[in-house]
Amino acid sequence: MIKKIISRTYIAFIFLFLYAPIAILIFFSFNKARGRGVFTGFTLHWYRELFSNDLILHSFFNTIIVAAVSSIFATILGTMAAIGINSFNKKMKSAVMGITYVSIINPEIVTGISLMLLFVIMKLKFGFTTLILAHITFNVPYVILNVLPKLRQQDNSLYEAALDLGCTPSMAFWKVVIPDILPGILAGFLMALTYSLDDFVVSYFTTGITSQTLPITIYSMTRKRVSPEINAISTVIFIVVLISLVIMNLKEIKKEKYLIQLKRKRNK
Repeated sequence: MIKKIISRTYIAFIFLFLYAPIAILIFFSFNKARGRGVFTGFTLHWYRELFSNDLILHSFFNTIIVAAVSSIFATILGTMAAIGINSFNKKMKSAVMGITYVSIINPEIVTGISLMLLFVIMKLKFGFTTLILAHITFNVPYVILNVLPKLRQQDNSLYEAALDLGCTPSMAFWKVVIPDILPGILAGFLMALTYSLDDFVVSYFTTGITSQTLPITIYSMTRKRVSPEINAISTVIFIVVLISLVIMNLKEIKKEKYLIQLKRKRNK
């Protein structure tokens, strides 16, 4: 009994520590006053100001475009790389994976400055092109790490059986291999999308004047004073993410219930 009380208290403390700052932010996004110390009354004024702020909306759409495009290309390149790495011998695979891990462990500021210098040497104009290339670069390793485990779990006899039944190598690849590793590909895409939406450091060094993302815009707005509009947009983002997670979890629960019912019917 005491152990349960202690464990529940500990969990409650952890959740309080994690979500209390977000709760305060949401609370003050409805504050009439600009100040953060005193709540003077309820208002939706800052949300109206948010959706009429062209700079924030433009930065938000930039973020979505960059995240979507870079995640798609990173997923394609990462999947191709994972398939190639999986066919290597043990020593070659270890060497390549070591390089892959280095790019993940490497501090973001080093990656950002390195890419900035590379783009300067290549004489590329800083904007959407450099920003998307930078996001693809740091997203590819995460896709590789999500796809490779699925390739290791794959039964190679299925591919060989498809060839024996008359499939061409390309047809067997698209009909057998890709569906089998699809969960890993989707996981890699979602991780790439998340990192791209959240990135600040690499984007800061590789963006242009007209291609600033939302994290950079928020940073520039907070350098002088934290505007209540930032509280409002943070609240909107949090609610959207929360709703998305709830929907995904409900779908997973329904899927599990369906599989359990299906197993029971088969057993009968």
